Amino acid sequence: MIRLFHVSDVHFGREDKAAVAWFGGLVAAEQPDAVVMTGDLTMRARSREFAKGLGWLQSLGRPVTLEVGNHDLPYFNPIDRIFRPYRRYKAIERIIEQPLDLPGVTVVPLKTTRRAQWRWNWAEGHVGRVALAETLALIAAAPKEGLIFVAAHHPLVDLDARGSARTHRGEEALAALAAAGVDAVLTGHVHDAFNIEHKVEGRTIRTIGAGTLSERTRADPPSFNEIRIDGGMFEVMCRKMGAQPDEVLQVEAATA
Repeated sequence: MIRLFHVSDVHFGREDKAAVAWFGGLVAAEQPDAVVMTGDLTMRARSREFAKGLGWLQSLGRPVTLEVGNHDLPYFNPIDRIFRPYRRYKAIERIIEQPLDLPGVTVVPLKTTRRAQWRWNWAEGHVGRVALAETLALIAAAPKEGLIFVAAHHPLVDLDARGSARTHRGEEALAALAAAGVDAVLTGHVHDAFNIEHKVEGRTIRTIGAGTLSERTRADPPSFNEIRIDGGMFEVMCRKMGAQPDEVLQVEAATA
């Protein structure tokens, strides 16, 4: 069995220190096959926040792939945001948006952040044509006998009462990923866990969201997802810090 720890939205600068320590202890004790971090490592993309976050990822001692979230783009420096948005990631550039190839599953990145958009709220997602084409090329090269997961920061489609993703060209991207044979899209951004099945032009694809390890919790306490893969099947366990028990996330049907 392959086990992925899917974590998101730690927001160093507003991280829940107890939750970060709790997650690190579980990684050390249970040794998952990989950690998938779906963005918002920092709160305001400050140098000291990146230093803490990148040190934390390196301390886990497991294969890691890291997506860039909207909070990871420079917030107070518009010059850096437009011309040098990723320079503070250089220390661990090799794990940013990198595919993971594991027995039975390949994890492929999809960039959903954008330096600037033709709308007021730049925090929402955007799937560019080049980014989608790069992801589809990685999917085409992945082993055909295993599952394929895509890791992104923003949910590609709206999530009803749990928050609206409003990702530009997200529905188009979801349809293209389904047609390419993707089994699930792993995301963050909304700070609560979900596991939703979508029927797209006769194909089935799931969208799976992880919670947060920050102080900015919503419906759930600090949490992350454990994805268990065995024999071409997978299930998602939401693991919660504190008194609430861990929960197998039942697959929900997407609303029209």
